[in-house]
Amino acid sequence: DPSTLPVLKTPREWGAGIACGDAQPLGIAPNWGGPYVGFLATTAKYLRRLPGRICGQTKDVDGKRGFVLTLQAREQHIRREKANSNICSNQSLMALQVVTYLSLLGKQGTKEVALRAYNNAHYLYDGLIRTGKFVPVTKAPFFKEFVLKYCGDAEKLQNFLLEKGILGGYRLTDREILFYASETRTKEELDLLVRLVGECDVR
Repeated sequence: DPSTLPVLKTPREWGAGIACGDAQPLGIAPNWGGPYVGFLATTAKYLRRLPGRICGQTKDVDGKRGFVLTLQAREQHIRREKANSNICSNQSLMALQVVTYLSLLGKQGTKEVALRAYNNAHYLYDGLIRTGKFVPVTKAPFFKEFVLKYCGDAEKLQNFLLEKGILGGYRLTDREILFYASETRTKEELDLLVRLVGECDVR
C-alpha cells in the first residue's frame, strides 16, 4: 500500500531491489474491483528486465522539459525473443488519476493523509475494544486495517449494523471481523460505529 510510505520505511530502506503494489489508495475509488493501476519499481540494476516501457525526462531543442520513451523492452520495438513483455493492458487513465492526486496533495499532504488514516484506525480499534465485545486477534502493529474477534455471532452483528446503515467490516470467520478506517472517515462516524456496537445485544 503506497499510501503508507510517507510515514513508514520504504521498500528500498528495507533493502529491497524490487517493489510492486496497487496504487488504488492514491486517489482511485474502490469501483467494485476496478479499473485500477499497479506499480513496479526497481533499482537501476534490474531496469532492463522490466516489462513494458519506461518514460524518462529530457530537454527538447529549445531547452524545455520533455518526456520520452527511454526504454521499451517489448515486442513492438525489439525482437520478439528478446522482449520482456508480449502482452499488455493500458491503465494510463488510472495512472493519470494517481499522478493528479499526488500532485495536488504534495509531500506534506500525502503525509497528513497517511497519519489521519493511521490515527482513525487506532481510534476505532481502541473504541471497539472498550465496548468489551471484541478482543484482539494479534498484538502485531497495523496501519489502517485490523482484525478483532467478536464475543458473539459476527454475522448477526453485521446485520444489526446494516439495519442502521453501516457496513460493519468484512467477516473473516463466524467471529472474526476485518475493520478498515481510511482518512475519509470522521470522528463522529467512528464514534457512531462504536456506540452501536456497544448497544447491540445480539449474540
